[in-house]
Amino acid sequence: MRRTKIDAGELDLEERVVSISRVAKVVKGGRNFRFSALVAVGDHNGHVGIGTGKALEVPEAIRKAAQNARKNLVSVSLLDSSIPHEIYGVSGAGKVFLKPAAPGTGVIAGGPVRAVCELAGISDIRTKNIGSNNPRNTVNATMDALTRLKTAENVAKLRGKSVEEILG
Repeated sequence: MRRTKIDAGELDLEERVVSISRVAKVVKGGRNFRFSALVAVGDHNGHVGIGTGKALEVPEAIRKAAQNARKNLVSVSLLDSSIPHEIYGVSGAGKVFLKPAAPGTGVIAGGPVRAVCELAGISDIRTKNIGSNNPRNTVNATMDALTRLKTAENVAKLRGKSVEEILG
Protein backbone atom coordinates (compact mmCIF):
# COMPACT_ATOMS: atom_id res chain seq x y z
CA MET A 1 0.00 0.00 0.00
CA ARG A 2 1.41 3.37 -0.98
CA ARG A 3 1.23 6.08 1.63
CA THR A 4 0.60 9.54 0.27
CA LYS A 5 2.76 12.15 1.92
CA ILE A 6 1.22 15.44 2.98
CA ASP A 7 3.04 18.76 3.22
CA ALA A 8 2.96 19.88 6.87
CA GLY A 9 3.45 23.55 5.97
CA GLU A 10 -0.20 24.60 5.74
CA LEU A 11 -1.57 22.32 8.50
CA ASP A 12 -2.06 23.36 12.13
CA LEU A 13 -0.53 20.35 13.88
CA GLU A 14 -0.71 19.32 17.52
CA GLU A 15 2.07 17.21 19.04
CA ARG A 16 1.62 14.48 21.62
CA VAL A 17 4.46 12.56 23.28
CA VAL A 18 3.55 8.86 23.25
CA SER A 19 6.59 7.49 25.08
CA ILE A 20 10.04 8.43 26.30
CA SER A 21 12.61 5.78 27.14
CA ARG A 22 16.15 5.88 28.43
CA VAL A 23 18.48 3.77 26.33
CA ALA A 24 22.02 2.78 27.25
CA LYS A 25 25.07 1.89 25.22
CA VAL A 26 27.64 -0.09 27.19
CA VAL A 27 31.19 1.02 26.43
CA LYS A 28 34.60 0.37 28.00
CA GLY A 29 34.26 3.21 30.50
CA GLY A 30 30.69 2.38 31.57
CA ARG A 31 27.31 3.23 30.10
CA ASN A 32 26.33 6.06 27.76
CA PHE A 33 22.71 7.10 28.33
CA ARG A 34 20.49 8.73 25.74
CA PHE A 35 16.76 9.34 25.51
CA SER A 36 14.49 8.00 22.80
CA ALA A 37 11.14 9.71 22.16
CA LEU A 38 8.07 8.60 20.20
CA VAL A 39 5.82 11.49 19.15
CA ALA A 40 2.53 11.63 17.24
CA VAL A 41 1.35 14.77 15.41
CA GLY A 42 -2.02 15.48 13.85
CA ASP A 43 -4.50 18.16 12.86
CA HIS A 44 -7.70 16.48 14.19
CA ASN A 45 -8.96 16.48 10.60
CA GLY A 46 -7.72 13.28 8.95
CA HIS A 47 -3.95 13.89 8.95
CA VAL A 48 -1.63 12.12 11.39
CA GLY A 49 2.03 11.14 11.56
CA ILE A 50 4.45 9.45 13.94
CA GLY A 51 8.15 9.95 14.43
CA THR A 52 11.04 8.93 16.63
CA GLY A 53 14.05 10.84 17.85
CA LYS A 54 17.06 10.15 20.03
CA ALA A 55 19.30 12.61 21.86
CA LEU A 56 21.31 13.19 25.03
CA GLU A 57 18.47 15.22 26.58
CA VAL A 58 14.70 14.67 26.61
CA PRO A 59 13.59 18.02 25.04
CA GLU A 60 15.96 17.56 22.12
CA ALA A 61 14.75 13.98 21.56
CA ILE A 62 11.12 15.21 21.55
CA ARG A 63 11.96 18.00 19.08
CA LYS A 64 13.69 15.55 16.72
CA ALA A 65 10.78 13.09 16.98
CA ALA A 66 8.22 15.83 16.24
CA GLN A 67 10.23 16.96 13.22
CA ASN A 68 10.38 13.36 11.99
CA ALA A 69 6.63 12.92 12.53
CA ARG A 70 5.88 16.02 10.42
CA LYS A 71 7.80 14.37 7.55
CA ASN A 72 5.73 11.17 7.85
CA LEU A 73 2.20 12.62 7.73
CA VAL A 74 -0.48 10.46 6.11
CA SER A 75 -4.12 11.03 5.25
CA VAL A 76 -6.79 8.95 7.01
CA SER A 77 -10.23 8.09 5.54
CA LEU A 78 -12.86 9.16 8.05
CA LEU A 79 -16.63 8.66 8.09
CA ASP A 80 -18.30 11.37 10.22
CA SER A 81 -16.56 11.05 13.61
CA SER A 82 -15.49 7.41 13.21
CA ILE A 83 -13.83 5.08 10.71
CA PRO A 84 -15.60 3.49 7.71
CA HIS A 85 -15.07 -0.19 8.65
CA GLU A 86 -13.38 -2.65 11.02
CA ILE A 87 -9.71 -3.30 10.38
CA TYR A 88 -6.64 -5.01 11.89
CA GLY A 89 -3.23 -3.36 11.89
CA VAL A 90 -0.02 -5.33 12.38
CA SER A 91 3.54 -4.30 13.14
CA GLY A 92 5.91 -6.92 14.46
CA ALA A 93 4.22 -8.66 17.39
CA GLY A 94 1.88 -5.69 17.93
CA LYS A 95 -1.63 -6.09 16.56
CA VAL A 96 -4.43 -3.54 16.86
CA PHE A 97 -8.12 -4.05 16.07
CA LEU A 98 -10.05 -0.88 15.20
CA LYS A 99 -13.85 -0.93 15.15
CA PRO A 100 -16.19 1.94 14.26
CA ALA A 101 -18.51 3.16 17.02
CA ALA A 102 -21.76 5.09 17.23
CA PRO A 103 -21.63 8.87 17.79
CA GLY A 104 -21.15 9.68 21.47
CA THR A 105 -19.15 6.54 22.28
CA GLY A 106 -15.83 8.35 22.59
CA VAL A 107 -12.35 6.94 22.06
CA ILE A 108 -12.11 3.57 23.81
CA ALA A 109 -8.42 2.82 23.40
CA GLY A 110 -5.15 2.33 25.25
CA GLY A 111 -2.53 5.08 25.55
CA PRO A 112 -0.55 4.85 22.28
CA VAL A 113 -3.60 4.00 20.14
CA ARG A 114 -5.65 6.75 21.81
CA ALA A 115 -3.02 9.39 21.00
CA VAL A 116 -2.94 8.49 17.30
CA CYS A 117 -6.73 8.19 16.95
CA GLU A 118 -7.45 11.51 18.69
CA LEU A 119 -4.83 13.37 16.63
CA ALA A 120 -6.27 11.89 13.44
CA GLY A 121 -9.66 13.39 14.32
CA ILE A 122 -11.45 10.17 15.24
CA SER A 123 -13.77 10.86 18.16
CA ASP A 124 -15.84 7.62 18.23
CA ILE A 125 -13.96 4.32 18.01
CA ARG A 126 -13.41 1.04 19.86
CA THR A 127 -9.99 -0.57 19.78
CA LYS A 128 -8.31 -3.67 21.12
CA ASN A 129 -4.58 -4.14 21.49
CA ILE A 130 -3.67 -7.78 20.78
CA GLY A 131 -0.22 -9.22 21.32
CA SER A 132 2.62 -6.89 22.23
CA ASN A 133 1.87 -3.70 24.12
CA ASN A 134 5.19 -2.14 23.15
CA PRO A 135 4.28 1.52 22.38
CA ARG A 136 6.34 1.66 19.19
CA ASN A 137 4.80 -1.48 17.67
CA THR A 138 1.33 -0.48 18.84
CA VAL A 139 1.59 2.96 17.22
CA ASN A 140 3.00 1.46 14.01
CA ALA A 141 0.17 -1.11 13.91
CA THR A 142 -2.39 1.67 14.39
CA MET A 143 -0.87 3.68 11.55
CA ASP A 144 -0.89 0.55 9.37
CA ALA A 145 -4.60 0.08 9.99
CA LEU A 146 -5.49 3.76 9.48
CA THR A 147 -3.62 4.02 6.18
CA ARG A 148 -5.43 0.95 4.80
CA LEU A 149 -8.94 2.31 5.51
CA LYS A 150 -11.16 2.81 2.45
CA THR A 151 -14.43 4.70 2.10
CA ALA A 152 -17.29 3.47 -0.09
CA GLU A 153 -16.40 6.23 -2.59
CA ASN A 154 -12.81 4.95 -2.88
CA VAL A 155 -13.96 1.35 -3.45
CA ALA A 156 -16.57 2.41 -6.02
CA LYS A 157 -13.96 4.43 -7.92
CA LEU A 158 -11.51 1.50 -7.91
CA ARG A 159 -14.14 -0.92 -9.21
CA GLY A 160 -15.67 1.50 -11.71
CA LYS A 161 -19.11 1.33 -10.10
CA SER A 162 -21.43 3.75 -8.32
CA VAL A 163 -21.58 4.07 -4.55
CA GLU A 164 -25.16 2.71 -4.56
CA GLU A 165 -24.00 -0.49 -6.31
CA ILE A 166 -21.30 -0.98 -3.67
CA LEU A 167 -23.54 -0.34 -0.66
CA GLY A 168 -26.38 -2.42 -2.10
